[in-house]
This record gives sequence, structure tokens and C-alpha cells, in this order.
Amino acid sequence: MELWMRLIKKSPQEEVYVDPNLDPVLLVPGIAGSILKAVDEKTGREERVWVRILGADREFRTKLGSFFDPSTGQTVSIDSNSNWKIEVPDDRFGLYAIDVLDPDLVLGRDSVYYFHDMIVEMLQWGFKEGETLFGFGYDFRQSNRFQGTLDRLAEKLEAVYTASGGRKVNIISHSMGGLLVKCFMSLHSDLFEKYVKDWIAIAAPFRGAPGYVTSALLNGVSFVGGWQQNFFVSKWSMHQLLIECPSMYELMACPDFNWENPPLLQVWRKKLAHDLANLESYLPGEAPTIFTEALACNKVSCCGLNIPLPFNVDILNWANETRKVLNSAKVPEGVKFYNIYGTNLDTPHSVCYGNPNSPVSDLSRLPVRFLPNYVYVNGDGTVPAESAMADGLNAVARIGIPAGEHRGILCNRHVFRILKHWLKADHDPYYNPTHDFVILPTHFELDQEHEQGMKVASSVRRDEWEIVAEDTQEREENHDDTSDAKQLHQAGSISVTYVRENLESFGKLKV
Repeated sequence: MELWMRLIKKSPQEEVYVDPNLDPVLLVPGIAGSILKAVDEKTGREERVWVRILGADREFRTKLGSFFDPSTGQTVSIDSNSNWKIEVPDDRFGLYAIDVLDPDLVLGRDSVYYFHDMIVEMLQWGFKEGETLFGFGYDFRQSNRFQGTLDRLAEKLEAVYTASGGRKVNIISHSMGGLLVKCFMSLHSDLFEKYVKDWIAIAAPFRGAPGYVTSALLNGVSFVGGWQQNFFVSKWSMHQLLIECPSMYELMACPDFNWENPPLLQVWRKKLAHDLANLESYLPGEAPTIFTEALACNKVSCCGLNIPLPFNVDILNWANETRKVLNSAKVPEGVKFYNIYGTNLDTPHSVCYGNPNSPVSDLSRLPVRFLPNYVYVNGDGTVPAESAMADGLNAVARIGIPAGEHRGILCNRHVFRILKHWLKADHDPYYNPTHDFVILPTHFELDQEHEQGMKVASSVRRDEWEIVAEDTQEREENHDDTSDAKQLHQAGSISVTYVRENLESFGKLKV
């Protein structure tokens, strides 16, 4: 058992291979993807409050419970007398907070992995923690344009740039982390251009995650599928937190986006005048009226008091301003943007409450008496592909990963292969990540190389295999996201083999 524990605790930093030619990478997680600790400002005592096992629900409610201050745009403690301050640990150059969300968990440890598999993989490619590999955890309760978070990100980019000897940074964001990076790029384009080389967004909800966010606000259902049962926090405690989180409102369906399949909030309503039930449907811009009525009586218990916690219109207005910031973002000159998203999984999109035989007569009872029924669309199980593809930016490439589940995509071998190529850690000029195949040299090319006494790979310039963006500047300016959302690369699987004497080369197409 002791040996087993040591193996589990073994640090991936023990990998010895280091590639000195790699550019630094900064990993940015999504919502609920950073360890949060509470620090007593009087004594300095620290407690991890997200994620933990023992006393998880109690600590979550007492130390993470918060409300939104519209004057500052910040989410602050609901207990004004509390000495606890929420911070993100910065151990291991920021990687500790986004690696394994509960480092003390032994059994079922993989259930709280976040960037763990990707970190291990990248260390094997030659990256080194603190020199070419860094992490940026943040308080995910706050708005994606909260100035405190953006200031920390600016400091982090400068620190990474300096630590790597003045090399520009490659950012890899996951989920809501993509919105944070996009806000930073929009509001601080000068710093983004100065410090960033490439940005790779993975599973980003650029136009929202309608189905799961709707149910999260009304029922407390976690919109990160598969995690809620491992976090030891009741869905109602999570619900009370999310009601006051600007980041959650910023994940609602974008009301001004030209959806191919508009997400709807539907309610079977019972009219008092008769027994018939009517199905009422609300578009994203209309849904807040239902949220407001359904959550009008919502309360949270704190310090012996019942504190009203209705749907927050101030946060909704703040989120609408955030969308304007996101819509105005442009990729600076010299920076390359890539988009990876999951496809082919049923993803909640529209949400319906009640049915003809059991309609909703009192909306205030909806959160506790009715469970959501979903209408599914193509996506990663959390974010619709239509939303993830609609980045509104001039992208070098957008690549869909079949069966790329929202969290599981971070340990997907196909994604690793693509990242390795884009980060120039594979040194393979033949690989084309857009179609995921290797272009094999012909007999003539091989004979020519042997005649010149050179290796095959040496004669092929890397830029000959560069992925060329299909987007035009006009599309970027007009934010023609609907057409972007229809460019989905899918193919079957083939294998190509070339044999010449004792030389055998393989290429595979697998998308």
C-alpha cells in the first residue's frame, strides 16, 4: 500500500527529457477547474474549499457562498464578517491548481483530473514545469472580464515570457477559459500581441452552453457532466452559488447570435381558467422572464438568516456587457488562433419543464418540483458544436473531434497529436492536423533524397504544410459565425502503407 501511494503521488516532473527549442505554454482552465483555498486573513490558516471530501458541502456553503456587488462587478463573501479570503494556489508555477483538483483523493483519483493527462503528455514531449510549461488558475465565480483576474493574467503572461527568456507564449484554454482569454484579448490587445504567439481554444462555449446552464440556474444541476457526483457538494448548494456568479450568466445562450437551432426554454403551463395545458416557448432573450418568476422566492441560509437570492438582473446586465466585449475581440497581427471542439455527442440545447399531463401551475415551484427534459443537438455533451465553432475570429484552423466529450477531450489522443504538431513538438512536416493524416513521399521523392544523400524530412519545408485559414477578413468583421459553424471536418478511417526494400512508412487518416 505504501509503495502504491508513492506511485500515485509521483510527480510528472521526474521526466528527464527537455527540448530547449519549445516555446512556453500556459494552460487556462474553465469553470470549476481551479483549486480554491480559503485563507484566514487574521491567522494565515489555509483550507482547501474546492475540491475536498470531508465536510465539503459545509465548507462550500460557508466559505464560497457569495453575492454580486454591481458597483465593482465582483462576487464577494455573503458573510460580511468573515475573515476568509478566497485565493488560488500558485504552486508548481500555477500547474498545481489545475492538475488534480483534489490531490488527496486516492480511490477514483482520475475523476478529479483536470489538465493532469495533458501535463504528463507534454512533459514527455520535452516541456518543463517553470521553464516552458505553466498554469493559470483563477476564481471561476468571477466575471470573465473581472479586472482583478485580467490583471493577474497580464502578470502571469509577463512572468512566463520572462522565465522563458523572452519567448512568446502559446495559450491553451479549455471551456470557459476561452471566454476569459477572449475578454483579455479584447480589452488588452496590446499585451496580448506583445506576449502571445498562438492561442488554442478547446471546447470553448463561445455562444454559451444553453441546456446545462438553464438547468443549472433553475435546478442546480451541474452543467459539467460527470463531475457533480465526485465533488461531494449537493446540487442545491451549487445552485445557490451559481445564482450569484457572473461567469454563469456569461455562459447563457447568446441572444443576438443567429442560431441555426435556437435554444428554447419551454414550459407546459396550466391556465387557471381551464384544465388545458399550453406549451410556452421562450427564446434566449425572453427566458430571463421565466428565471425571474421561478426564482423570486429563492433564499439561502447564512449566519442564522434567510437571505433572498433571486435571479439577479444586475448580473444579467453585466453579462450582456461582457458579450459586447467578446463580440468586439479580434486576433492581433502576428498571433495565430486555433479552435478544437467536440462533436457527435448528444448535447442539451433546449429545455422543457412539465408535460401535458403534469403542467406547471406555479412557476415558483418549478425549481423544486420539476426536472428538465432536454432537446439534444450535436456537440461535446455540454457545449453545442454550433456554439463552440462560432468564435467570431480569424482562425487558422477549426477541427472537430468526434466523440470528444467536454472534459474527456483534455486526455484525447487525437487532440494530443494535433497539439503536439501545433506546438512544434513533433518535428513532423508530413502531418496535416486538419485532416489528421500523414502525406507520404513518392518513389521519385525518395529516390531523389537518396541520390542527394539527405534524409527525406530535411528537404520538406515546414511552411509547405502550414494550415491556411479559410476565413476571410470580411467574415471576421461581420462575425458570420453561422457559416463558420457549418464547417465540420469528418471522415472515415483509412490506412496507407508504402514498402520499399526494408523501408516501411505508415500514414493514417483518422478524424
